[in-house]
Amino acid sequence: MSRNLVAYFSATGTTEKAARKLAEALHADLFRIVPETAYSRADLDWMDKKSRSSVEMNDPDCRPAIMKEELDPASYDTILLGFPIWWYVAPRIIQTFLETYDFSGKKIVLFATSGGSGFGKAADELKQDVPASAVIEEGAILNSEQAVKALAKRFS
Repeated sequence: MSRNLVAYFSATGTTEKAARKLAEALHADLFRIVPETAYSRADLDWMDKKSRSSVEMNDPDCRPAIMKEELDPASYDTILLGFPIWWYVAPRIIQTFLETYDFSGKKIVLFATSGGSGFGKAADELKQDVPASAVIEEGAILNSEQAVKALAKRFS
């Protein structure tokens, strides 16, 4: 029996809703990626070049700290990794997550929520943050119940 993990980062709750629905549909474990310092509304103002999210996304080496929780990726076959799309890629905190745990030999399927853009270069960018034996692939943008169900069907 395959074991799936749904791991996610959500700044406003939108991605969390999609992740919870996906985990429920798959009977998968759920893991929330929590920043050490929560993002405020001002931090998320993408129109402000000095906002926290803008500063992080403009620095490719930025790795926002996360609350390190107990997680053993070795006990899962597939990791479904969710996040909101920021500047056409994953938020830098996703790179922190991928660099914190050992995903050797794992299949990581990305899902995201977005106000209108697709994955952009997210998958290509994240491949640099996992061991060569890990596989990262695009899953789906989960902006609807139908999209959640379609992605869940691929893994159930």
